[in-house]
Amino acid sequence: MTTTRLTRYDRSMLRLMNDRRAAAWYATAARRRLAVAAHVTLTLAIGGVMTHMFLAEGEPLWTVAVTAVLLLPWMVATGVINGATRGLLELRERALDERQSAERSRVLARAHRATTLLLAATAVTLLITGGAAGDAPKAYAAPLLIAVLVVHWEMPLWVAGWRAQDEPADDVVEPGALVP
Repeated sequence: MTTTRLTRYDRSMLRLMNDRRAAAWYATAARRRLAVAAHVTLTLAIGGVMTHMFLAEGEPLWTVAVTAVLLLPWMVATGVINGATRGLLELRERALDERQSAERSRVLARAHRATTLLLAATAVTLLITGGAAGDAPKAYAAPLLIAVLVVHWEMPLWVAGWRAQDEPADDVVEPGALVP
């Protein structure tokens, strides 16, 4: 950690992000990747429901209820990923050690590259569909760009959760063994 003093908020967030009581949820790479896949799926589902709400004629109240129901497991998945990464993206820079700070930089760079490609693909898709139809698909442009913005916002969390390493095994010294 740096020499900057941690605030009370920093210390409480550090304790929260390093709480190992839910470690079983993300103890293996398969579980962490399942949490990331669930988070991506829930994000897409919430986005789809919200897009339907804004594009549908009338005011479908069911979309608000479905969104509210989907948000609870989405928040749990977010917590699992944050726990697996020990708050890599949630903690302030001054609360991270050098290894964590370097990992955060790698995660952000990889997420930035992925979302840059997604933004380029979205722009090309809108241009091609607009050229084929003779006019840009205006009704879908805003929801599509909002979706890309959400992916841009969530991509670092997904990349960090996907790349998170297993916890090191506890070194158990057997009785009578020589300790180096």
